[in-house]
Amino acid sequence: MTQHQQEPERPQQHAGPPVPPAPPAPVVPVGDPAAPGIVVDRVSRAFGAVQAVSGMSLTAPRGQVTALVGPNGCGKSTLMLMLASLLAPDTGTVRICGIDPSVDARSVKRLVGWMPDQFGTWDSLRVHEVLEVVGAAYEMPAAAIRTRVPELLDLLDLEPLASRKAQVLSRGQKQRLGLARSLMHSPQVLILDEPASGLDPASRRKLQRIVRESAAAGATVLVSSHILSELEEMADNVVLMDSGALVGQTSVQELARRAQPWRAESSDAAALRSALETLGVRGVPIVEASQSTSGRAQAVVEVGGEDQAERLLADLVGAGARIVAFSPAAGRLESAYLTSEAAQRRGAL
Repeated sequence: MTQHQQEPERPQQHAGPPVPPAPPAPVVPVGDPAAPGIVVDRVSRAFGAVQAVSGMSLTAPRGQVTALVGPNGCGKSTLMLMLASLLAPDTGTVRICGIDPSVDARSVKRLVGWMPDQFGTWDSLRVHEVLEVVGAAYEMPAAAIRTRVPELLDLLDLEPLASRKAQVLSRGQKQRLGLARSLMHSPQVLILDEPASGLDPASRRKLQRIVRESAAAGATVLVSSHILSELEEMADNVVLMDSGALVGQTSVQELARRAQPWRAESSDAAALRSALETLGVRGVPIVEASQSTSGRAQAVVEVGGEDQAERLLADLVGAGARIVAFSPAAGRLESAYLTSEAAQRRGAL
């Protein structure tokens, strides 16, 4: 081709309509890292003439499990609904990681994993679809949903049920799905209302492990349950609630220093009786082995904390009591609750 010859025109390339940019990934709120996970300040809520919550205040720190304990109808579920930003308080303030739900409910809902005591679901959806819908509702990226769903199915032993419709699940299976749903978006605050209800013993053990691991990873966990022995195994702090108000807040470690009854079991009733008399512990009834459920002689002694219990055990062994078991007659949480005014009031059970 000479320099006077023109290069033939090339046909224009049609690339089609411009591709819109991918939407930005949702911004996950973090709140104030220095603020406790949950702060309730003089919150009240009424339903007509019924005052469900009255001047309630509590603090649940990050990285710990706080147990909410109280009799039926004391306002626990109403309080939890307000913490999940599903119900507004009449008076007082709530802060979730420093954020006020009345100002920014959207951010609070994305910070909170909520498991109600009554599991509601879409019966026509399959188990894996329930989790996928929840992930989409929290604006999780599709790739994150595809990763997270099988993780939770495995964690909660739901893999064999993944393709079943929710309507055919048992009570315990629905509870496990409800817990998986609350964990779907990796929340910073977990609010669990009676999560162990309907679970078999193995599932309850797994629930305890998941709750403890969530707290160890930095989450704030508030859990309500009437199964106080299991609640004690996962809780760091205890909030006692009655008639819609706070009546006590302490740590489980502090409860260990309080007086409570301990049960001594012996292979020989006479040896146990003699040892107690030698130690000056008088007036304690001895249950004969033939009358006890364990098949051992038993005595229940009021002890002022675990340090004193340790000394009593050593003294009983030294006095020849032939001790084969020595343990609290009731759990620390149970003892604290049963000695409260809430448990003593008529109609509390």
